[in-house]
Amino acid sequence: MKIPKLYYAFGIFGCAIIIAAYVKWNDLKPVQETMEDAALDVENQLYSEPSEMNQVVLYGIMFDAGSTGTRIHIFKFTQNPKAEIPKVIDETFRALKPGLSAYADNVNKSAQGINELLAVAKEVVPMALWKSTPLVLKATAGLRLLPGKKAHELLDKVKEIFRASPFFVKDDCVSIMEGTDEGISAWITVNFLTGGLNDPTNKSIGMLDLGGGSTQITFHASTETTVGVSSASDIISFQMFNQMYQLYSHSYLGLGLMSARLAVLGGVQGQALKEDEELTSPCSSPDFQGEWEHAKILYKIKGQKAGKPLYESCFDEVAKILNQKVHRTPEVKDLEFYAFSYYYDLATDIRLIDNEEGGTLTVKDFETAAKNACDNMEAHQGDHPFLCMDLTYVSLLLQELGFPKNHILKLVRKINNFETGWALGATLHYMDSLYKLQY
Repeated sequence: MKIPKLYYAFGIFGCAIIIAAYVKWNDLKPVQETMEDAALDVENQLYSEPSEMNQVVLYGIMFDAGSTGTRIHIFKFTQNPKAEIPKVIDETFRALKPGLSAYADNVNKSAQGINELLAVAKEVVPMALWKSTPLVLKATAGLRLLPGKKAHELLDKVKEIFRASPFFVKDDCVSIMEGTDEGISAWITVNFLTGGLNDPTNKSIGMLDLGGGSTQITFHASTETTVGVSSASDIISFQMFNQMYQLYSHSYLGLGLMSARLAVLGGVQGQALKEDEELTSPCSSPDFQGEWEHAKILYKIKGQKAGKPLYESCFDEVAKILNQKVHRTPEVKDLEFYAFSYYYDLATDIRLIDNEEGGTLTVKDFETAAKNACDNMEAHQGDHPFLCMDLTYVSLLLQELGFPKNHILKLVRKINNFETGWALGATLHYMDSLYKLQY
């Protein structure tokens, strides 16, 4: 049966009316979402990339602006909506030198490195998740040591770049970490990777981190003695994954390995030498002549004659630097501790542990290695001119922190193939507080 042409006309006319009504209805929708709707949109997008076993996938981007370099960590997590704690399944890492603080007098020059690292993030994170992936930069000792105005100018420049990126940024996306936050984040990383977050009272692991500008010690404060003898600022309580944690955490600004090295040599942070000025090293042989660059300042260094063996001379100077600057906590002698960063690097440099697998050492092992390095300093001065000084410093620092010489430390760079620094813990803590996910 033929359909009259008039019916075709009515059909076309009706479709046109429906399309016009649909367009008009969309034009009446609000142009801008409310803040609540925007936040909900971001949270919902976290679940937009399904994974196997009905899990969801989410990403977090953390910039680590340290004293010696700027690094980006891009973490990929899977999350079972019924589980309390997510699982990290991948990490992408890149690093650039020098540190952000090196651009204190030329802020605009810092943009190139930041943009280069952001390009890596765009390659790794699926485009559909850019809008929902938090982007954060946390600066450590390098910026903490700068004058306030210069540090904030650098941070403002980074925030400007971040806001122009396609990722999710908030007003607190760029900040300088307090030293204790650095220690807490590293503690979260270690215990997240070892399973200690599930039972912080019985299985949690203490953390020792030795950076370039600062050093941290963090552990679960389980005894009244530790709480009683500690400063109130060293006892930190926080909630994460719907559980409360109480930690002891102290950061020593200026006692990181590079800052301590400069202090032992008699230099001043950020102060260049005069044209013919030299620093003298009590931890080098008398005929030593060399140069060392730190925070973009080149120092000329020479050895000095001493009336005692080199180790004793070096020990005395290191002891002066640490004198009455470190707090002892009796509880540490009974706890398991992981040590990383320069603890690890020094141990691998002299092959006390495997470069890939890490290993275990006692405090006495560091002391013995220091004595051997000092006794044979002439053989090391070409490749490791500060080996005597650095090992002496580490062995004495550990004892000042309260570790007996027979205390066993586990030195690792990675746990389950993931880096053991503070970046993973800080990312988890930030995302947990940001989205308030119900695990």
